[in-house]
Amino acid sequence: MRYLLSLLAVLVWSMAYSQYYPNLAKSTNLVIKRGYSKEALQCIECHSKKTPGIVQQWKESRMAHAGVSCYDCHVVPKDSPMASQCEGVKGTNIYTSPMVSPKTCAKCHPTEAEEFSKSSHARLASRPVVELAKMKKLMEYFEGGQFAGVPKGDPRTTATRRTGCQMCHGTKVKLGPDKKPVDGWPGGIGTRYPDGGIGNCVSCHYRHKFSIEQARKPDTCGRCHIGPDHPDIEIYLESAHGQLYLAHGEKWKWDSAPDAWEPGDYEAPTCATCHMSGIGDLKTTHNVGERLYWDLMHKNGDTIRGVNTPKDQPERGYGPRGRKLMKKVCANCHSSTHTEAFFKKLDDAVKLYDYYYDKAEAMLQDLKKRGLLKKDPWSDAFQELYYYLWHHVGRRARQGAAMDGPDYAHWHGFFQLFQVFKDMQAIYEYRIKHNKIEELSPVMSSAPY
Repeated sequence: MRYLLSLLAVLVWSMAYSQYYPNLAKSTNLVIKRGYSKEALQCIECHSKKTPGIVQQWKESRMAHAGVSCYDCHVVPKDSPMASQCEGVKGTNIYTSPMVSPKTCAKCHPTEAEEFSKSSHARLASRPVVELAKMKKLMEYFEGGQFAGVPKGDPRTTATRRTGCQMCHGTKVKLGPDKKPVDGWPGGIGTRYPDGGIGNCVSCHYRHKFSIEQARKPDTCGRCHIGPDHPDIEIYLESAHGQLYLAHGEKWKWDSAPDAWEPGDYEAPTCATCHMSGIGDLKTTHNVGERLYWDLMHKNGDTIRGVNTPKDQPERGYGPRGRKLMKKVCANCHSSTHTEAFFKKLDDAVKLYDYYYDKAEAMLQDLKKRGLLKKDPWSDAFQELYYYLWHHVGRRARQGAAMDGPDYAHWHGFFQLFQVFKDMQAIYEYRIKHNKIEELSPVMSSAPY
């Protein structure tokens, strides 16, 4: 009986094995094709003359070595809202688009595209530029000079959006009569394409080499995560992690396969290591919010992702789970004592910021109730300082603490935070005492915030 049961088990295993691992040696239909189609070769030949730099980058890419050409990424169906014809294919039944949306990338990279689609990079980045009335007014009315006399509809009113905001955030692509982009492309990581695709893979994997090395280096993240309101690249380079990168980074192994890029290939983590890479028993993810706890970009200091963030924005992640995942990253190089101490000081820093913010918000609401705020916040000293408190110095204090950049946590952070708060306090007390708005406002453009 035992023999029969063993024989049956072997038979079941054999059937399952043959189902999932067929004997290809017996197949007469196994065909492996190499090289490029005639149409693809025509694209390569034409662009070798017209855009040789692009073709050279592509030749050095893994795409080229895998047999993926311009034709595979840029050819679209005739009925695509992005379908147009370049000079090389006019009069044929081939339609192309200079734009490549995540829907195209998903054909070969479905897992990465799916993870990315659930991230704040894809879903929320372009929201301020496309949907928020306050942001549009800031970009076009104030920064675009309408308030100073530039006519509405003048191209100058959208210049700051086109050269600044949308280059990182992305926006909605607008097409001309020939279905080629006239606005919004190339754009940032939240670009919204006419075919319904959202997000921009080439914000990190620059065309046309699509280098995994380049995407893993912090300099790439620093293209957008930089400046007075979120100086993440500066904070990283100041940290011990960044100092090791600057000292020895050129010797690190940058081209290991995903989920195989581990300590030893590098001496210290980069942005990608902590937020995205497969490390230890964590798998690679293209959802950059997956390992985060606090939401450090917004006003309230004590905002835990997924707990007290908007319920209609799951892209922000779930903080309690994110903290556990990030600790797993740290565990590859640090003791639990070191890791717990780090997160304790971060949490205390966030709660300190929140104390200042709550007090500032209470003053703002009191002045608003008493009618002691100007209608235009950008000509009101108190409201302008309020913006600097959370959007500039408050972010720097929290993010400096989160990434171990002491100068940004302190001198560019909490030191300036209490200065801004004291200035707000003085204005508040004047208005309450005299029941009026001061006649002369400080010239904030000269302030070091």
